[in-house]
Amino acid sequence: MTMSLSSSPYMLYSDGNGNIFEDTSLYATGRAGWDALPVPPEDWIELPTGGNLYELPGRRGIGIDVKTGDMRLCDKGWAVAAFIPPAHTGLYIAAFETQEDAPTLPLFCYTAAAWHNEKFYVTAVRIEQDIRQEAAGYDDQKIESGTKQLLENYSQNRLVKHLMENCCMTYTCPAARNFALGRWECPVPTSPACNANCVGCISFQPEDEVIFSTQDRLTFKPTAAEIVEFTVPHLMEAPYPIISFGQGCEGEPLLMWETIREAIIEIRKHTPRGSININTNGSKPDAVRALCEAGLNSIRVSTNSAREHIYTPYYRPNNYQFQDIVESLKVVRSFGGWTSINYFVFPGMTDSVEEYEALRQLIIDTDLNMIQWRNFNIDPDWYMGKIGVHETGDILGVKQMLELIHEEFPKVQFGYFNPPMERIKGNFQSDFAHL
Repeated sequence: MTMSLSSSPYMLYSDGNGNIFEDTSLYATGRAGWDALPVPPEDWIELPTGGNLYELPGRRGIGIDVKTGDMRLCDKGWAVAAFIPPAHTGLYIAAFETQEDAPTLPLFCYTAAAWHNEKFYVTAVRIEQDIRQEAAGYDDQKIESGTKQLLENYSQNRLVKHLMENCCMTYTCPAARNFALGRWECPVPTSPACNANCVGCISFQPEDEVIFSTQDRLTFKPTAAEIVEFTVPHLMEAPYPIISFGQGCEGEPLLMWETIREAIIEIRKHTPRGSININTNGSKPDAVRALCEAGLNSIRVSTNSAREHIYTPYYRPNNYQFQDIVESLKVVRSFGGWTSINYFVFPGMTDSVEEYEALRQLIIDTDLNMIQWRNFNIDPDWYMGKIGVHETGDILGVKQMLELIHEEFPKVQFGYFNPPMERIKGNFQSDFAHL
């Protein structure tokens, strides 16, 4: 476990040619909402393995002058931010001032980064001990041979072809790579269509938009037979097996609920092993009910907020409302299933007092099992402008928010990934107490 700091680290800047330097005249700051703030030294941890740094073109970093204690811009180069790997939750966004001609940033997370004693640091906590997407756990040679084997074994299966050639080998999707390695959570994309128009959609962006999607969306509708063919062996043979409908390379899986229901019924004729999960926007509670009746074990509903007026301008839903996602969570709990929210953490908004109260209410209303505290992959200025937020109100701080929710709802698990059945049924020990 990486140790936090006892004193403030220095600010980083980039020269525009891919080189990063420290500015020893400025201490690094963090950002919450629109505001740059001093970061408590204990909120910095070493940049975890698998993390990356990038420059933010057209943006000047904001730091604290080491002599005067005043905040000022770093004029030596562009601001720098960090991508923090899965299982970590960011506490502050990189603090910067955007210039007028600056390009919109691509769909990544922008965590505050700094330099101390020859090491890079970031503002984050490890929220999940699960190692399923650790960079060190991927052996490229084994992935290639696993991919080749799957393509041979399922030569007529369009979905396996999509997962291996597109997701695994082109986009190095961690879930698809795990499938190639025959372990843990197996992705099952099903829907080329969606009933939301998310501002930060990673698989589809209008041609006139200023950003690009990070991957191509599924272009066909798989059959139940195609789904069953490779998911049954995975559930029967993989360690801690999960199959998950609803992936980054597709639209909304509930639009394909009849096919998914047919697949679940058939899968369960062959094996009772493992967990069947759906990652969804939760827009169709009746479809969720039908899937639970067929044997769905868990659901993860994505949201940027527990408040409808923050949710709606981001998701821009077609023919559904925020209340439908709440209802979908309730439906799964009524069947005794496991419920999570895929909660996009945006420091300054997620940890606002108003959001905290709304999240408390959501937990109470739905009897929620788990919160997956995910980093929000979006340009901070662009996002807040798009949803029309100019004032975020009083904030608690992400770490304090985590502590308050954990204190009041100790049974609500914190994490980053969908838990396997062994963890759901067994001793699901939250790691949060050890952070």
